[in-house]
Amino acid sequence: MPTSGIGTVFNLPSSDMLRDHYLQLKPRNAGIYSRAGSMLAMLIQFETFTCTRKTSGATTGLKPAAAPCRLPQLVDVVPPVVEFKLSDFELCSHVSVGLAGRGDEVVYEGVVRNPESPLRGMRVVLRQLTGPRAQRWGHRALQVIARLVRREDLYHSYATRVHGYILPSGTASDESNTLTLVHGYYGSYSLHQWLLCHDWLPNLEARLALDEEAARRVGDDRTGGPEVSRQLRLLRVIMRDLLIGLNYVHSRGLAHTELRLQNVHISAADRHVKVGILGNAADFPGNDFGKTMVFASSDSKSAITRRLMIAFDIRCVGYMMAKMVLRELMDPAIFSLVKNFLTQGHDPAGLREFFSSLVKSASGNTGVQILDRDGGAGWNLLACMLTNKSAERISCTDALRHPFLCGPKWRVESSLEMTRWSLGSFAVRIVEDFMYGADQRNRLSQLIDLLERVNPNSSYKEWMKLLPGRWRLLYHTGKLIGLTRRQANPAVLVDNLIQDFQLSADGNSSLTMRTSVGFTVMAEDSNWSAEKTGPKGKFNVCAHTVALSEDTRLYEKDGEGSDKAALYPKQRSINHTQNHPISHPTSPEIGRRADGSLRFRKQVIPDETPASMPVIRLDVHEDLEMSMELDMKGISALPKKVLQEVQLQIPREMFDLTNLVCATYIDSRLLILRGVSGAALLFIRSPVS
Repeated sequence: MPTSGIGTVFNLPSSDMLRDHYLQLKPRNAGIYSRAGSMLAMLIQFETFTCTRKTSGATTGLKPAAAPCRLPQLVDVVPPVVEFKLSDFELCSHVSVGLAGRGDEVVYEGVVRNPESPLRGMRVVLRQLTGPRAQRWGHRALQVIARLVRREDLYHSYATRVHGYILPSGTASDESNTLTLVHGYYGSYSLHQWLLCHDWLPNLEARLALDEEAARRVGDDRTGGPEVSRQLRLLRVIMRDLLIGLNYVHSRGLAHTELRLQNVHISAADRHVKVGILGNAADFPGNDFGKTMVFASSDSKSAITRRLMIAFDIRCVGYMMAKMVLRELMDPAIFSLVKNFLTQGHDPAGLREFFSSLVKSASGNTGVQILDRDGGAGWNLLACMLTNKSAERISCTDALRHPFLCGPKWRVESSLEMTRWSLGSFAVRIVEDFMYGADQRNRLSQLIDLLERVNPNSSYKEWMKLLPGRWRLLYHTGKLIGLTRRQANPAVLVDNLIQDFQLSADGNSSLTMRTSVGFTVMAEDSNWSAEKTGPKGKFNVCAHTVALSEDTRLYEKDGEGSDKAALYPKQRSINHTQNHPISHPTSPEIGRRADGSLRFRKQVIPDETPASMPVIRLDVHEDLEMSMELDMKGISALPKKVLQEVQLQIPREMFDLTNLVCATYIDSRLLILRGVSGAALLFIRSPVS
């Protein structure tokens, strides 16, 4: 096969010729040469690197000098991978910050000057691998090329292109040779460095040339607009390129295992994202090199391991997406808090609630606004990528079809799970962003009723699994929480209302339910300053025995209830327990078909009220423990008066837990309880203590 005159066709030496050595470098300026001639004048000395350590009484010898894995002959299956000579390049006097490698790598930039090379005049990167680990990484990078370049267009579009390698001495039989990879140059910055720039958005838009034609790649045909729209459009382009490239790697029987922002570059030439060199790529079990990938049965050990490897890559992409959209996570301290939150076993569905506790104003945060769009689709995609259960983590192809990554011009079939998520997100945003006028209260009641109709968990076992934990009260359909136009006396401001469910210590099927109400008592002469400062207090109610049981909720027929019941429904029965009817909601976010039935995208929710629906009955023991903690310093009001004011500002069901009747909806994020008055209490899971 012709070699284009720049060397020989890739003819790999045998494995015993390429041994790992520890390279002692004495660079002139901390390993980065200020002049190209420094490299040519540098004396490289090799020493065999061996070390021995003792573990638990046994001696384990670590011999990096052992022969690396033998590379297959690639001449007949891939385009030529060329052995270059150092004289083929003109080395630059600097190294871009975005190309930085590890301690056992020395990176140069160079320009191909060989007149017979098709790469003449092209800027490339020379990555000299100076240690045993780095050399094994380089050998592996060359090995996996055979799988990825079979569809050359996909490989070159979404992966860093490796042009060839250099042996410094030029003698393949010399055992002291190290390996230098020659790969593509895609600009001075990695994606990590771009995001650290204050003007990162216009720079990346210019680098990706986000015109109307480019925007159509993500189902959009607009350019410009508000900053939120621009960031969302850019995020969709980058995420789709990452997922397409990663899906191609997975389809060839490989897992990337090293996805992070520092390894991702953006090419201004073809406007694509490059996923980096695959030196740490791992083979899926049961797939031999050079053979067609065979998928094992879903229950086999190989299939389980394969799913775990894919899930690891997807989680890495989820972390990258979180950093791109939530810029606060670029701070290592904040990112470590979020990562610890996820690794401690918390459900990522509560990531929005946790992140809101880390920033001053979540509703005004640009990243939160982006993820809140389209019914919180962005938070849903993050939750699917970062879920703790590997088997439930979303795949690349499903992520590419997710509504968050599809622009307005692409019609996406919404799943029932996504419908539930969107209904809950609409309710949360109304609670956070709107004053509670009549329209907002009606809308919230309608969304709560719709959630109860599509409750995914109705069995006792599912509730016992999901219910334990901390839940923060968002909204009560029958009472406005906190201050109203009534003059508070004494001046008490209620903060968070927390409902905590824990399994009983005796191990039986009952739960312990605790209500915690935080409040602030303002000084009488403060005139309600903007800071709302004052002594803090906490009111607690505890029910040690709460029994759960499956039951049925009966609905009134048309004409049985009054018009007032549409907003504040009366009870009828839950077998032997009180219950209430449900209204017939109509929402602008929810279309109506010609036959009168409601639909959310493609998921139809019947407009007719069902005759019954399964619920979980709550039997609360009447012996309740109440306590109040309050620092009386600077407070002239009696504790009894403070307690009475707190009781007036919170729902009756939170003060007297025996007024709770049933639980009608639960998922990993939201909870709905109903009281004896028929009012609904909407909770959100709160992992923050």
